[in-house]
Amino acid sequence: MQRMPAKGFDWPVLMRAGMQGLGLAPGAFWALTPAELRLMLGHEGGAAPLSRAGLDALVAAYPDRAKGESDE
Repeated sequence: MQRMPAKGFDWPVLMRAGMQGLGLAPGAFWALTPAELRLMLGHEGGAAPLSRAGLDALVAAYPDRAKGESDE
């Protein structure tokens, strides 16, 4: 018989993300609500934070003007 995956939180993954990834102390991690942790990890209400690759793409698409150049 195949075991079904458990529903709920994957605590080891969440603890690693909070304490190692975000640098939270254990007390600060355990004081968070699940909604607060999701927000800090960039999973709540929209796009994830801008990555370095995303910033590089924006810089390439919209380069700064050289000194002395104008809009005219």
